[in-house]
Amino acid sequence: MGKRAAPAGRRGKQSRRRGRGRRGPVSRLALPALVLMTVALGGGAALAHFNGTATDDSAAPGPQATTATEAPTTDAPAPRPTTAKPTPTPKPKPKPTTAKPKPKPSPKKTTVPQSGAGTFTTAQASGDAVGTGGSLRRYRVQVEDGIELSAHGAAAEIQQILDHPRSWAAHGRGRFQLVSQNADFVIRIATPDTADALCLQQGLNTHGELNCETADGVVVNLKRWMLGSPTFAGEAVEYRHLIINHEVGHEIGIRQHMGCPGPGKLAPAMMQQIKGLNGCRSNAFPYAEDGSYITGPIVS
Repeated sequence: MGKRAAPAGRRGKQSRRRGRGRRGPVSRLALPALVLMTVALGGGAALAHFNGTATDDSAAPGPQATTATEAPTTDAPAPRPTTAKPTPTPKPKPKPTTAKPKPKPSPKKTTVPQSGAGTFTTAQASGDAVGTGGSLRRYRVQVEDGIELSAHGAAAEIQQILDHPRSWAAHGRGRFQLVSQNADFVIRIATPDTADALCLQQGLNTHGELNCETADGVVVNLKRWMLGSPTFAGEAVEYRHLIINHEVGHEIGIRQHMGCPGPGKLAPAMMQQIKGLNGCRSNAFPYAEDGSYITGPIVS
């Protein structure tokens, strides 16, 4: 007997099952091609499932590797940013300064009174005779009252002047002794007005500036004793030597004045140097350092 035909419904199911079975191998062969195509197209993760079956996790593509290189880490702290210190500008070296010399204090101005009492105080002093030969001449020293000058001090200074090695006494022109009484002559120091009055008694006009020699001795103008002379190249203390040597020169017999012996030469002590040097060099002593007598032409 011939086979019975299957019911229509069952045939339809079998046909469908067989149809799937025939397509199955084709689909399994086409899968690798499909995967390769997907990877080629950049869709490596496109197939997450196939026909409802999960794929193996190992087949799923991993995350893409990054090409950036990470900086190695270290436990050391990051260095602090340093701020460059500005290079100091070198200060210019101070120029050496020369200490300026302190100005010398101005000498105290000496005030000389124009006139005085007209009376005198005698120095109460005495000394040994000085000199190497000749007549002994005793002298006393008087200072006008009311002026700031010690009679005793003035007497001591005059004694030193007469005992100087370039003076008269050192060269045999007389011996001199300071006494307070019984004097052969007197040396008076007086204000300009008083000096003028004493000199005028001998007929000498001293104009308040000059010294003179009188019948009883020597008159010294206080102005010249304290201030010196504007024509004399030296201190007042040196000019005092010239005053005493000049006036005592008259006392020992040298009555005339002398002039300048020549330009650049020392002026004689018997020259009136306050009236001008006429080319000579000012000088306070009768004798030079070599012991020679300083002389010049007679003028009066």
